[in-house]
This record gives sequence, structure tokens and C-alpha cells, in this order.
Amino acid sequence: MTTDRSFEELVAEADAAPVEGWDFSWFEGRATEERPPWGYARAMGRRLARAASALDLQTGGGEVLASAPRLPRLTVATEGWPPNVAKATALLHPRGAVVVASPEDAPLPFADAAFDLVTSRHPVSTHWAEIARVLRPGGTYFSQQVGPASVFELVEYFVGRQPRETREARHPDRARAAAEAAGLEVVDLRTARLRIEFLDIGAVVHFLRKVIWMVPGFTVDRYRDRLLALHEEIVGNGPFVAHSTRYLIEVRRPER
Repeated sequence: MTTDRSFEELVAEADAAPVEGWDFSWFEGRATEERPPWGYARAMGRRLARAASALDLQTGGGEVLASAPRLPRLTVATEGWPPNVAKATALLHPRGAVVVASPEDAPLPFADAAFDLVTSRHPVSTHWAEIARVLRPGGTYFSQQVGPASVFELVEYFVGRQPRETREARHPDRARAAAEAAGLEVVDLRTARLRIEFLDIGAVVHFLRKVIWMVPGFTVDRYRDRLLALHEEIVGNGPFVAHSTRYLIEVRRPER
């Protein structure tokens, strides 16, 4: 725990730390988060081992895909943020995977029925019609996603109470309805609520810089007063506790 260091030291260190990719090792000793019970990376690896062709959407720095013991002969990943594209390319090209720079809100640059497995861990958004289009009949989409009001204890500390529509925007029931509307069959849908502890203010700063949609427009200068107040709260009362929400969804494109 690092709360014996000054506010300015902790914030300066976190504000200078690189945020590319989805490597969260920087948080070691500074924040903790329970993991979902289903073990997404291992489950994804088992599916990749059986697939002939696979597409990983919004791959970040490619860390999760690269953790799979075996990749299909045809493996493609997409990513929209240029620093992550470079990181994913360096990590995945030696494994034989192709990384395609593709905006998150654009149609997928692939032919119809091109893949028998599509995966995605924590996508910013899910374009169900495009997923259905690029899946082969009988193919599977397998994804772990951020659920509703995830880490909102922290979000609302900085921006205030959010309306119900915002708090429920990523509800798994909506994902089910959207997948079915795209003609896909929901095979599995599970949820989890997981405890997070931020042990110092540096962890808060790094988290909000890395997960940029939590507090849009976050900068240290803009939120310095709230950061200082939270630092004092952590020093006086112990870790700031929040809860993440996750859901696992697996869908299948019907054979006919």
C-alpha cells in the first residue's frame, strides 16, 4: 500500500504512466479486483483451439488473444486506437495473426460468413448485425462484456448521480434482445458483480486515464480538487471500494 507517499507524488507518477493496451500489471499492489468465475481467457482459448478461422474484435493490445495456447491458421484481430494497433501487431504477428486497423463504429472489413468464431473481451460497443454477417452458419460469438453501472461508485464520485438510462445502458438483457434481433441464438448468458479496491489515488488516476469512457474528458487538472479529497479519504479511511459488473455471452448463428 502506498498511501504514505504524497498526493502530488502519486498523481504525477500515475499521470505519466503509459496506458496503451490492456495490460493491468501497473495496478499490482495498488488496486485489486475480483475476477469473474467463468475464466474468459481460458474458455476463449479452448474455443480457439477448435476453430478453423477466428476474429477477435477490439483486441486492445492483443494481450488476451495472445494468451491462447493455440490460434487457428486464420486468425484476425481488429483495433481502432492507433497505439493499440501497433502494440497488438508486435504481439500477434509472431503468432501468425493479422491485425487490422478498423474503427469501432464502422462496418467490419470482411466478407460474409468469413469466420467460424468471433470473440471480444470488453468491447466498447457490439454491432450484432455485423457479427451475424461475418459468422459462418453454425459459427459462434463468445464475449465477456462490461455490465450496467460498472464501477459507478467511482464514476459518480466525480460526475454525480447518473440517470437510470445511463446506469442500465449495458444491461445483459439488452444484449440478448439485440443478438436475437440480428438472427442469432443465445447459447449462454451469465452475470457477475465483483469487488474492486483502490488502495491509493494513483490507482484511481491510472484507471480513469486507461478506461477513458468512465469519466469522459478526465484529466488530473480538471478533477484535481476531487482527486485530493479522495486521496484524503483513502489515507484516512482505507481503500475506496467499488464494484464492477461483467457478463459472459455466447451466441450462435443458426445453420439455416
